[in-house]
Amino acid sequence: MKTNPTSDPSLEPSPAGRLSRRSFVSHALVAAAAAPVLSAASVFADGTNPQPAAATPAKTFERKIKLGLVGCGGRGSWIADLFKRHGGYEIHCVADYFQEVADKCGDALGVPAGRRFSTLSGHQRVLASGVEAVALETPPCFFPEHASAAVAAGLHVYMAKPVAVDVPGCLQIEAAGKTATENKRCFMVDYQMPTDPAILDVVKRLAAPGFGKIARVSTTGVCHSFADPPKTATIESRLQKITWINDIALGCDYIGDYDIHALDAALWVIGQRPVAASGAARICRPDPHGDAHDVCSVLFEYENGTMHDHFGQALPNYVPGELSCRIHGVTGNAVLTYGGAAKLKSFDDAFNGEATNLYEAGVVRNIATFYENVTAGRFDNPTVRRSVDGVLAAILGREAATRHIRLTMDEVMKENKKLELDLRGMKS
Repeated sequence: MKTNPTSDPSLEPSPAGRLSRRSFVSHALVAAAAAPVLSAASVFADGTNPQPAAATPAKTFERKIKLGLVGCGGRGSWIADLFKRHGGYEIHCVADYFQEVADKCGDALGVPAGRRFSTLSGHQRVLASGVEAVALETPPCFFPEHASAAVAAGLHVYMAKPVAVDVPGCLQIEAAGKTATENKRCFMVDYQMPTDPAILDVVKRLAAPGFGKIARVSTTGVCHSFADPPKTATIESRLQKITWINDIALGCDYIGDYDIHALDAALWVIGQRPVAASGAARICRPDPHGDAHDVCSVLFEYENGTMHDHFGQALPNYVPGELSCRIHGVTGNAVLTYGGAAKLKSFDDAFNGEATNLYEAGVVRNIATFYENVTAGRFDNPTVRRSVDGVLAAILGREAATRHIRLTMDEVMKENKKLELDLRGMKS
């Protein structure tokens, strides 16, 4: 059911950007029929108090995985509650850059005060606390360092997306995933679309002869803008209320943080990462202070000849939220959306389904799979490769669109450009 966004005051464009991550997701799901919504990367602190997931009886598990949480903001605390509800995890400790955020989360989870850590080195205290696994829910810029340290400490890793903001970070995650497999440890990246039964059904049907060769893929990422206030003496203020999404070095740009779900679906169905891209990008939001581009148009090229066009927008212009991947075959077409339609039509097949409650249900499924992988000793870690390829595709698109040129993946990889993070004045 579509609704007029103006009927909900929380969807009004707001210079203050007070819309929380999870509130935005739930509202945008309602606002877009057959259109998906925000699952932006997690934050240290967003100043919100998301509603808990619907209560379900926890199962009884013989083994409890001792888990540490790094990043206790809106999504971090929310996802920790889902770990707790699963029943197979013990939330042993938490860490957040901001002590008050770690304390608030610790209170909600029943974590003793002595196991609530803060500052930039808080994750190190989590890794040394005796945990068996760690959930990483920070801004993306911290993922490569935190994930590599967790793997080096012999821990299982569950983390949000995007896995990095630059090529060196992607390579670091790739290496950490390989080391995890070699050391018989699990490493899971939390994408929700690949867990949905209806979406899986559509993807399976794409391989049928009746659909024909994939000729073109079209992806879209549309969301509301986020507050981008003036910068302060340190980046502390950028780590809260999803402000970091406006800074490329913190969040990987909108194409890498929000649109990444649609790009991931495209790479999934095409079966390879792009070899080149061309495009354009702009900053159009009112009074910007970060360098992230809120409008982009990118044409990706693939070795197999598939055409892939992508459009991204993050503006307060009342366009319903959307994360979609449309697949055009020679004799069929299909659409995959985040929290909406999952359907296919070809000359000998038809399927009309819907991805239901994907934002929560997908995480619940991933948490259950992570537990099963750890306890059953499954260490192939298939989510790492595709999550790295997805971010590399986003970086390729970002760089080509920013420079307004055609750029190859080989050129981007050779540049190996690292985005420097200014940590001056931060609490270490």
